[in-house]
Amino acid sequence: LAFMASSPPAKPATVAEYLAALPPDRRSAIDTLREVFRKNLSKGYAEGMQYNMIGYFVPHDVFPDGYHCDPRQPLPFAAIASQKSHMSLYLMGLYMNPAADKAFRQAWARSGKKLDMGKSCIRFKSLDDLALNVLGDAIAAMPANAYIEHYKATLAKGKPETKPAAKAKPKVKAQPKPKLSPKPTSKKASKPPVKSSAKPSPKRK
Repeated sequence: LAFMASSPPAKPATVAEYLAALPPDRRSAIDTLREVFRKNLSKGYAEGMQYNMIGYFVPHDVFPDGYHCDPRQPLPFAAIASQKSHMSLYLMGLYMNPAADKAFRQAWARSGKKLDMGKSCIRFKSLDDLALNVLGDAIAAMPANAYIEHYKATLAKGKPETKPAAKAKPKVKAQPKPKLSPKPTSKKASKPPVKSSAKPSPKRK
């Protein structure tokens, strides 16, 4: 659920300051995107600067817990940024909802537009790259209250379940092995000397 973007050189405090620092073509493109958000966002969202981008988020007065990665930040929903070589649109609501993400990609494919999208970031160089009607439908499909509930459910799934500790099995003492008595060494019986049966030769006279 990390939500980050590369920072431009300046750090404007307001959306108006951010737009003023852009070249005219990018200012026009981003203003058009802002209009799509304003038309389709439900109550409970707000627009403002967040992570040095134009952000759309659930403010603390609606969701006091804020963003779990940094509770000082309101819960992010989407953002628009002007990068060095392109513009970016971040849709955290799709990142956390695989079913909505799949439906969004399928609808975009039907529009005939090429989608340059990672997990949550859509990269584009002009408005002609975007299917604005598909984007508007995706924004409208995620009202703030449903988004908050889905966000909380996603966090709950990520927590490890606590299992009761298994009962320790009693240790069985190892029985000492019986000592084996040494086997008696059998001595071979000595045979009695064999007497020679040869008769003594007679003495010569």
